[in-house]
Amino acid sequence: MEITPYLIEVVASTVHSCVEAEQGGAGRIELCSALGSAGITPSSGLLEVVKRHITIPVYVMIRPREGDFTYSNQEIEVMLREIDLLGASGADGFVFGALNVDNTINTELTSLLVKHCGSIPVTFHRAVDITPDPIQAVREIIDCGCERILTSGGKKSVSEGIETILAMHDAAGGKISIMPGGGIKPDTFNTIYRSVLNEYHLSGRVPRLSHSPSTLFEMDWAETMKEAITKVSFRA
Repeated sequence: MEITPYLIEVVASTVHSCVEAEQGGAGRIELCSALGSAGITPSSGLLEVVKRHITIPVYVMIRPREGDFTYSNQEIEVMLREIDLLGASGADGFVFGALNVDNTINTELTSLLVKHCGSIPVTFHRAVDITPDPIQAVREIIDCGCERILTSGGKKSVSEGIETILAMHDAAGGKISIMPGGGIKPDTFNTIYRSVLNEYHLSGRVPRLSHSPSTLFEMDWAETMKEAITKVSFRA
């Protein structure tokens, strides 16, 4: 199989995970909190410390809460303010997605948020995966001004949605990058790799066991490990 250059984006929620991702060969970070809830906006303090410890670009999630992707006026106000604060703290890009109540792309809000980001680029995240027509969604997201779409092809994992992902890539016509993400594992990366797709999104996380166990709280967690990222990072 011919391998062409590609970039690995690692979704991470801690400084340690970001450092490990860069050491493993990642080319970009998606920074968020609450990965178990599909990610919400991280703090500006976290971003500032991450930026002091790594050199690769850091894109920041803008999502004011867990749950769906239909936002109230108050939540939109929060999103706009977070873009201001995190932009001032060094965000290299932003990641968000906004839908209407019927799960179609909320083009009005998405365009507003993209415009508010100014020159800072935007990834439209996996909210696209619950839209009724992913091909139409690609066209609408292009018109909103985003630079890429993160997608599992409308399925729980990229391996299940790869054909839709390739169809979205074709529909994009080079106007926007289509980045597979969702359920990508380092050990099975070769089964979903396609030479026409030049960016891939994964966590590379492994379990970490707390030295202070508790019966009251869940004390274990997971972190990105450089060995996992090294397995999938392109090497010329």
